[in-house]
Amino acid sequence: MGNPEQGNETLITEFVLLGFGNLPELQILLFLLFLVIYITTMAGNILIMVLVVTDVLMYTPMYFFLGNLSCLETCHTSTILPRLMTSLLTGDRTISVNGCITQLYFFGSLTATECLLLSVMSYDRYLAIVKPLHYAARVSGRSFLQLAAGSWVGSFLANSITVLLISQLTFCGLNAIDHFSCDLIPLVKLSCNDPQQVETLSVILSFPFLLVPFLLTVRSYISIITSILRIPSTTGRQKAFSTCSSHIIVVTLYYGTLLVVYMFPTAHMLRDFKTVLSVVYTVLTPLVNTLIYSLRNKEVKEALRKACRKCMFGQW
Repeated sequence: MGNPEQGNETLITEFVLLGFGNLPELQILLFLLFLVIYITTMAGNILIMVLVVTDVLMYTPMYFFLGNLSCLETCHTSTILPRLMTSLLTGDRTISVNGCITQLYFFGSLTATECLLLSVMSYDRYLAIVKPLHYAARVSGRSFLQLAAGSWVGSFLANSITVLLISQLTFCGLNAIDHFSCDLIPLVKLSCNDPQQVETLSVILSFPFLLVPFLLTVRSYISIITSILRIPSTTGRQKAFSTCSSHIIVVTLYYGTLLVVYMFPTAHMLRDFKTVLSVVYTVLTPLVNTLIYSLRNKEVKEALRKACRKCMFGQW
């Protein structure tokens, strides 16, 4: 624990999330926009989870992972958007130190979990397309449960170490976080201790929870695309590609924005651009994932039609 008295600097107990405070004329419009996004995202992901649980035809590893991803997106969105919408509506952008660290913990854990889940889903598609004869043996009931559980538990346990170190820091002097949520980099910059230990640990953990899943996902899809291109018939190629195209779009959107935000240095002129990208992967990606997996997936649409018919005719 650092010394709470650093010269004449005042020990702070709350932060100010600057967020979109420089756009006062757009506060209500942004609130309404984020409200629509939040409601749509929650409804869509909850609907997918219900379909995965209730429809027997969706009792497969691919849809089990899709249900996990929808659950994760529901939690991810709820970690950021309610607090952001409250600040837009009331103008109160303050958040306590403990509240900020708690938000950071869940946000970081869920982000790591999503990286691992996307990697597991790409491996599932790799086995189904490239090695279909080995699919049933390798993706048994126990194995995909272990992969999903390991993604959740491993991410939350690893991130708890980082958050534990952050909780030992002392914050004094400036308390303005130049972000719309409690992000790691702008948060540790406000510490009056040396944050090197936290920064080093975060870099170390980014390898197994961000870089390695990304590389495994890329490798899986290189093999998948190569295998699809070898299929002689056009119909066969289209059918094979349709089973993984939705996931490719999701992975590209998510990792594309995430890597730009966290892997490239932040120049002053790029700060606003990175804020926009942060909005994309924290707010828009959960919404887009829902739309992609529902509108582009025949099985999901068919399960939804069956559920509507059962609901209308009382055949539950």
